[in-house]
Amino acid sequence: MRERRVRGKGEKGKGGSGKEKLRRFRSSSLFILRCVASFSIFALALLPFPHLPSSPFSPTVAARAGVVSTGTREGRLEVFDDAWWTIQNLYYDPWFHGVDWREQRNLFRPLAAEAQTEKEFYAILRRMVGTLNDAHTRVFAPEEKFDWQRPRFISVGVSVREVDGEPTVVSVERDSQAARAGLRAGDVIASIDNTPALTIFERRMNEQGGSSTVAAARLRAMATVFDGAPGSSVKVVWTDGRGRRREAELVREWEEREPALRAQRLRGGFALVEFSAFTPEIARDFMRSLSEQLSNTRGLIIDLRNNGGGDAEAMTEIASAFLPAGDSLGQFMDRAGRIALEPRTRSALLFSSDSITHTNAPLVIITSERTSSAAEIFVAAMERAGRAMTVGSPTCGCVLAIRRAHTLPDGGQLDVSEMDYRTAGGARLEGVGLAPDEKIVLERRDLLAHRDRALDRAVELLSARARNR
Repeated sequence: MRERRVRGKGEKGKGGSGKEKLRRFRSSSLFILRCVASFSIFALALLPFPHLPSSPFSPTVAARAGVVSTGTREGRLEVFDDAWWTIQNLYYDPWFHGVDWREQRNLFRPLAAEAQTEKEFYAILRRMVGTLNDAHTRVFAPEEKFDWQRPRFISVGVSVREVDGEPTVVSVERDSQAARAGLRAGDVIASIDNTPALTIFERRMNEQGGSSTVAAARLRAMATVFDGAPGSSVKVVWTDGRGRRREAELVREWEEREPALRAQRLRGGFALVEFSAFTPEIARDFMRSLSEQLSNTRGLIIDLRNNGGGDAEAMTEIASAFLPAGDSLGQFMDRAGRIALEPRTRSALLFSSDSITHTNAPLVIITSERTSSAAEIFVAAMERAGRAMTVGSPTCGCVLAIRRAHTLPDGGQLDVSEMDYRTAGGARLEGVGLAPDEKIVLERRDLLAHRDRALDRAVELLSARARNR
């Protein structure tokens, strides 16, 4: 089995006239659109987008961004009010899902004013924002600023998910302190710093508030059970695959992960492609893989189980490899209910001289609760066109759009959902998600046996189709 890992190098396209590229750039309003569920799931939560002044409704804030301190009551109220007013004026749903947004201000503003620490202050902000039950609308303290293309997060070297109702290790970083301590996929975390892991999980659920779906909220909360000050030690106790109790002292460290495309040939002449976000670099590398390494494949599997969305243009370009040019990928609506954007498949990459490589190879897509936002739009388009079969677990149901990050007066960051989405068939995915054709839920026994039942089933489906052709 041959594998190739491709990293986007950010090189500029070398062909085509500058005027033509500018025309294509201006013809598509999607160049400012970000469709990524901004919660870190090892951390997904994964083109920088321009920051506007803090708010068109408070023009002096931009000049003070990063200067206002939440160490004072006045500073906390200024940051709180800026966040509340930005959501009030920009949020895609003027009725706020039935939430009385002014009442939330009355409820949380006094609590914010009396917060004792920055951590407590931002926890209060998150609780207020969480009442919207929206995975995209999120707030980050200054040191937590979230770059979806280069997500930075606190890690002890393991990724934990809720499996069979338990906080279970699903992956361990190679050569990490956790790996050296003996942590393995399938191990169940019992306690963290002498507190039961499930107790910490429930605490995180209460602190963050709601999300687009219950599954999304639980996934995000479980991903943060090890959160703490970078450089601090944490005592981890776990049960391994043989039922033995083990423990180790690990150190919390900042980790940054850049989205990359992984492509490999599988048995039977099939191929697997996996990437964690839609970026222009990933789209370009995907096209090159289709024309080179993955050419003449008998069937293609796209693994989106860890894909949290990304750039809408990049998603459109990858979808264009499987659908005819000009097909609608749905519609984005503004808060007045008007169609603001309607992405359509095309025959050329927007920011590169490379052309779209089209393939008629049979396609299977693997999904999970982590599959969100632009990734869900991609899956919906493939399903609507009858272009792909899907296996795995239901998707996140986190499908809204952010135009740009908003900088708070203290240098923190606020992401606000400014657009809703409907598929080309008129279906709304936010809060609903997509059910796969064949549901395969991750189980602990799979992790302990190093078995990937969803991938195995995807290969079986392609093999059956090849036999019947």
